[in-house]
Amino acid sequence: MVTTLLSPLQQTAAIGPTDFWNDSCSIRELTYAIANGAVGATSNPTIVLAVLKKELPAWRDRIAQLISENPDSGEIEITWKLVEEMAFKASELLMPVFFRDHGRRGRISLQTNPTYYRNSQAIVDQGVRFDSLAPNIQVKVPATRAGVLAAEELTFRGVNINATVCFTIPQAIAIAEAVERGLARRIAEGKDTSNLTPVCTMMVGRLDDWIKVVAKRERITIIPGHLDWAGIAAIKKAYGIFQHRGYKTRLLAAAYRHHLHWSELVGGDVIMTIPYDWQLQFNESRVEVKERMQVPVDRVIVAELYEKFPDFRKAYDEDGMTVDEFDGYGATVRTLRTFIGSYYELLSFVRDFMLPDPDKI
Repeated sequence: MVTTLLSPLQQTAAIGPTDFWNDSCSIRELTYAIANGAVGATSNPTIVLAVLKKELPAWRDRIAQLISENPDSGEIEITWKLVEEMAFKASELLMPVFFRDHGRRGRISLQTNPTYYRNSQAIVDQGVRFDSLAPNIQVKVPATRAGVLAAEELTFRGVNINATVCFTIPQAIAIAEAVERGLARRIAEGKDTSNLTPVCTMMVGRLDDWIKVVAKRERITIIPGHLDWAGIAAIKKAYGIFQHRGYKTRLLAAAYRHHLHWSELVGGDVIMTIPYDWQLQFNESRVEVKERMQVPVDRVIVAELYEKFPDFRKAYDEDGMTVDEFDGYGATVRTLRTFIGSYYELLSFVRDFMLPDPDKI
């Protein structure tokens, strides 16, 4: 029995095989998360930019130093040096977990350049570089057409991947199958696969967001609260498929919007990547922490979503989309635009250190 002296997130980590990560590479936030049972962390351009804005005093001198140490580098090179360094610092904090759990846990996910979402070779090349930074790096690749190809190749090369920009069952299956192909190729050449812990993120909150956009745009009337279950329904169905087929890839839930994105997944062999502010809220809540992963979403809710939203059917059916359709799915487009926008804002942030605006000096 789980003692009530544990925080809700510590209880989550103690129930079954469920893991949770800190949805940030912030050292301050990751320290809190590890103390509450977190066994990993993640980052992306939006997260890196947010950390820099919140913790600029801790990074200002280092940014200036990177610029000084690399006089021939432009803003793109400096930005990636900074991103890599932030990930490396987080990897050091997670290293005790990594060694304790023999590499199954204790990893930091580092996202490849989001502008590469159509270029599998560029994703692979950057992923291989990231893999060399520390033994506990997990390389994030998008669940786009090019990203699926990259997931197979990186797995074959012995790189641990974390698929992102993924919202649907067809995307999750495509990534899992790509990983299986990479593993098979690796085994055929007599190479070790024991250190590989591939992950596929399903951005449950962003699927909810997209279905809500469609509902508003199409003026679709739906029972209040049902729109908050789209992502949960998709990941629970995907989980059943993954368990039945025995994929090596683990599912990871991301993009938190409410406590159901945490409480409904407790007990499953899944990972939750939870933002710091949500961790604080969950730990202060009185939500009962118990196994709910195996409890199906109400059939009435699923039926209404399925009947009224073709985009939910695309997300929920195994054959709802082909790989060639992934890049055009609404949630994919919205998220790529967000990540790419954050990336260019991050470049601008670094540029202001390299070329300070004379009108603001």
